[in-house]
Amino acid sequence: MSTLLQKEIKINKILATSASQAKALDDDARVRILQILYHKQLSTDQIVVELHKEGCKKATTTIRHHLDVLKDAGLVEIVKMEEVRGAVLKYYGTSVRVLGHKLPPNFENDFSKTIVDASVKLEKVIKNIAQTAGSKMKKKSSKNNPESNYEEYLLVEIVNRAMAKVFEDNGSMIQK
Repeated sequence: MSTLLQKEIKINKILATSASQAKALDDDARVRILQILYHKQLSTDQIVVELHKEGCKKATTTIRHHLDVLKDAGLVEIVKMEEVRGAVLKYYGTSVRVLGHKLPPNFENDFSKTIVDASVKLEKVIKNIAQTAGSKMKKKSSKNNPESNYEEYLLVEIVNRAMAKVFEDNGSMIQK
């Protein structure tokens, strides 16, 4: 038997998510709902209108189903309830920001030096975080499988949330 293809795969991205979140994101309409809810509180009917503006023609019952899936996965939550003519109107919001873009084909070449430089700086930051939060992470990881990389997961979550806070607090980091 001869080898026709052999390729080394290097890890270049870490996705910190649960199976239920990944499943919830496996639908374009649900991803779009998360993008619509970014910094907004909308009712189901308002979400339907926003989706229709974008050419996504879904019935209100379908959107309710999508919201239930996203809610069960912890990606959206009810942020306000109002009584309207004897009924309860629910407004949804999200704490998740979905950045859905495709990388340019020349990304690796154009940004390889920046990635290397940033990784050197980030390594120091992550080591500092690991030392600061180390005892808390060890307590949590002892309950899980000790070989499950739970400490790495917590570090990725800490860095991800810190990065989200920086972007939210400072707006665009790119000088225009």
